[in-house]
Amino acid sequence: MLEIGTRAPEFNLPDVKGERVSIDFLEIEKGLLVMFICNHCPYVKHLNNAIVGFANNYQSKGIRCVAISSNDIVNYPQDAPGLMKEVAEKEGFPFPYLYDETQETAKAYKAACTPDFFLFDENLKLFYRGRFDDSRPGSGKPVTGVDLKNAADALLKAEEPVKDQIPSVGCNIKWKPGNEPEYYGV
Repeated sequence: MLEIGTRAPEFNLPDVKGERVSIDFLEIEKGLLVMFICNHCPYVKHLNNAIVGFANNYQSKGIRCVAISSNDIVNYPQDAPGLMKEVAEKEGFPFPYLYDETQETAKAYKAACTPDFFLFDENLKLFYRGRFDDSRPGSGKPVTGVDLKNAADALLKAEEPVKDQIPSVGCNIKWKPGNEPEYYGV
């Protein structure tokens, strides 16, 4: 896992509109949430409405949000950029949805699954890396976003990072054959 205090790795990726988005050009006031998601993952689909709600709420408080899909689209064509645009529009994403074709951004963040959440402070130092909450598809548990909300609230109050940071659970990132990172245990 990326260690708390690590500076946010740079990225310069195309969004679903074809425009390039760089970490340097995002207007970051109090923090930045980088989410690794994709179109087809049932864990992401389970959270999409809540992710949009979180982004709408916390972007108004100064935490900028961005989502990145890093999946191999040759073997998972449902995650292709054209379909990403459809999902972003259908779900009403209030944040850029970027495509990481080389998968180098996912590797730089040590992302493991979709969804995977990385919250950085105003200086782009990692403050939280973990799950949204403990709800899973079919679990019967309501989606609350409590884990990420607690971290975001602590960041906004200039408190210390929350101690209990539980890794996210979801579908593994679909690595291109032979492109699996070392940290992934391959």
